[in-house]
Amino acid sequence: VAVVAVVVVVVAVLVVTVVVVAVLVVVVVVAVLLIVVVVAAVLVFVVVVAVVEVVVVAAAVAVVVVVAVVAVVVVVVAVLVVTVVVVAVLVVVVVVAVLLIVVVVAAVLVFVVVVAVV
Repeated sequence: VAVVAVVVVVVAVLVVTVVVVAVLVVVVVVAVLLIVVVVAAVLVFVVVVAVVEVVVVAAAVAVVVVVAVVAVVVVVVAVLVVTVVVVAVLVVVVVVAVLLIVVVVAAVLVFVVVVAVV
């Protein structure tokens, strides 16, 4: 019974660990894709503004500089927001994983105690 209980605990911990790692990989991939999309969108925006500036006049230079600064700020803020969200999700995933492991170990220990008493 003790051997079975140990095997159950080890398998449960391994399964929870694999699930947690898979979730972490998905979260990181989504975060990287979000950052890439945001950066690409801002770069396209800056290129469009630069083309418009060439077509318009030199007076638009000040506007382009302001827009470029705003674009950089938007990229930085977007990356920070995505990073905060990713870290928050990672914290939640790790907490849930730890709680799952604790619940599984507690259940196995209760099972072992009940079997030992019986």
